[in-house]
Amino acid sequence: MSSTAADVVRLLTVKGETLAIAESLTGGLVSAGITAVPGASKVFRGSVTAYATELKHGLLGVDAELLAARGAVDPQVAAEMAVGVRKALGADWGIATTGVAGPDPQDGQPVGTVYVAVHGPFASRDGSASGGKVEALRLNGDRAEIRMESVRSVLALLLRELAGEQTGNERAQDTERNGGF
Repeated sequence: MSSTAADVVRLLTVKGETLAIAESLTGGLVSAGITAVPGASKVFRGSVTAYATELKHGLLGVDAELLAARGAVDPQVAAEMAVGVRKALGADWGIATTGVAGPDPQDGQPVGTVYVAVHGPFASRDGSASGGKVEALRLNGDRAEIRMESVRSVLALLLRELAGEQTGNERAQDTERNGGF
């Protein structure tokens, strides 16, 4: 269990919010990291491992024309995966990973090209959820290292977004409840 995964579960618990995960190159490793944390069942809705490109469209609602034009390794695909899993599984937050772990390039992208995305309850003026973030990564290492760094990166992105959503008062209450950390 990573400390980042534990922090994600803790913040989601404090906020009373839930998480859904869409994975491609990580093949379930992000979900495994979250579910290794005691108490994850309070916040984790589930995951979709859409390894095959057509499943990104069929299960997660990623635009078929986008997939045909750009392939599965694309920032907009990552964004749509995060939105799609959030909607499909009824979660407050959706995160996604897509990329090339190797050994060969894919969709014209070199090994180590990864996109991680988060989509959450960002309030707009009309009260609807909108927005999200995508990070482009250029990772070095072997297949296992690229996959593990992708897991770390998507959880770190989610943690930053969760922490940024808390007000100062919520942060103080959370710190007090968790021994001053």
